[in-house]
Amino acid sequence: MTGTLFGYRKARVNLAIQENSKCLPILILELAINTGKLLQDMGLGLVRIALECEKRPSEKIKILEEPIWTLYCNGKKSGYGVKRDPTDEDLMVMQTLHPISMGAGVIPAEATENPDGELTYMRAHFERVVNSRDSETYYMMNPDGNSGPELSIFFVRVG
Repeated sequence: MTGTLFGYRKARVNLAIQENSKCLPILILELAINTGKLLQDMGLGLVRIALECEKRPSEKIKILEEPIWTLYCNGKKSGYGVKRDPTDEDLMVMQTLHPISMGAGVIPAEATENPDGELTYMRAHFERVVNSRDSETYYMMNPDGNSGPELSIFFVRVG
């Protein structure tokens, strides 16, 4: 799986999950975390993002199709994550990044300056672990293979 965190430095970060870097995203979540803050936290070490939603026994939907999540970053409640359809800008970002399987950087702005700063991204291979129909985890794998994941994203249905 390929995971991409992207967003304007002063705005909320988006998470896109794809089968690989050349496919359309199977999931896009807008997270209530400032992009610059998340990148700063990742520079300091391991980041754990937990996304929780309520079980609804009457509905049988896949965990990644849940529309809204309570968001925790390193154990601290940080707002919500909202699933949404890709925008034209999201698709432009995915198209721009499609040759990149792993890396981080800045996508140059067009002629107009965005008040939220530069569009930054971080893309990596994620190992997907399905624990149950109510729990999936994505571990960002380091290319050197020596240390553990730098970023873990947990999707959990509770209740």
